[in-house]
Amino acid sequence: MAEQQLNAPERARHEIRRSPRTSPSGVHQVTEFQDPGYTIVGNHLTQHRSLSGLAIGLAAYIQSLPEGAPVDIRTLAKRFPEGRERIAAALRELETHGYLERVRRRTDDGRLVTLTISYNNPAATRARRARETAADAKRRTAVEPPRPSPGPAPTATPAPKPPHVRPSSRPVRPETPRVRAEAPRVRVEAPRVRAEPAPPPPEPQPHTPAHHTPAHHAPAAALLANLRHEDPRLLLSVRDIHRLTPPVAAWLERGASPEAVHSALTAGLPPTLRHPAALLAHRLTELLPPPLPTPQPSATPAPPPLQTCDGCDRAFRAPAPGRCRDCRHPATERGAA
Repeated sequence: MAEQQLNAPERARHEIRRSPRTSPSGVHQVTEFQDPGYTIVGNHLTQHRSLSGLAIGLAAYIQSLPEGAPVDIRTLAKRFPEGRERIAAALRELETHGYLERVRRRTDDGRLVTLTISYNNPAATRARRARETAADAKRRTAVEPPRPSPGPAPTATPAPKPPHVRPSSRPVRPETPRVRAEAPRVRVEAPRVRAEPAPPPPEPQPHTPAHHTPAHHAPAAALLANLRHEDPRLLLSVRDIHRLTPPVAAWLERGASPEAVHSALTAGLPPTLRHPAALLAHRLTELLPPPLPTPQPSATPAPPPLQTCDGCDRAFRAPAPGRCRDCRHPATERGAA
């Protein structure tokens, strides 16, 4: 009984898979295979020391959303129990550390929308953009032609040496020089005219609106402000009223009554009105009436005004008050009678 039996089977051992350097406390990871519906989030975000837990959670949630999903404060407040103020503060944290960027853009129909850009690794994005900028600058420098450098000064070429003539015993026959009669060439140079630089083109003058008397500005502004009583959609801002006051004053200066201006601006409005200020500006420009014609001087002079005679109180026409013709010449009139 005391002898040890070496052929006895060993007891089954149950091992627990642990990660290296385990500790009895802390977190223990249980990793399972995930279906194709997961998001890869870097440790630089989940372990960020300057971000709050709400900001880290919102960043991970935003990165898990599809392209074009709404991530405004109102939508996030409906999704999470935190209020709008805490969510707005968390979004500002993400903007400060580069994980979010909110850009205001104008659509084709004129509406202003907020585009939210989410960066899953801001440091890598900044490094990539810096590399692309450096590569563009290098490519731009390589495309530009190099500037021509000043060449070396021309050097004087030595004259060639005359060929060596071997002496001969044969007599040399002198050659008669041939003279060719040529007409003298006269070189006529045109007088050099110094080219003067062309004058610079005139600078385009800015378009200045026509002068409007301030007397029409007050009723024009009041007319624009009262349009909302006709249609609530014609509620204009202070900036739009200041911008549309000069065109309305131009209508009033050209003899249009306030009722005519009001009718031209409010008649036939479309059922869907998105930009009332743009519509009013278009109508004021396209429907502007022509100016009133200046009165032409009459060919016949106007008759003198009526005066009351100082002698007989009769009415007569004269440029100045006094006596009528009968009172000025009583004797002549009696003799004729």
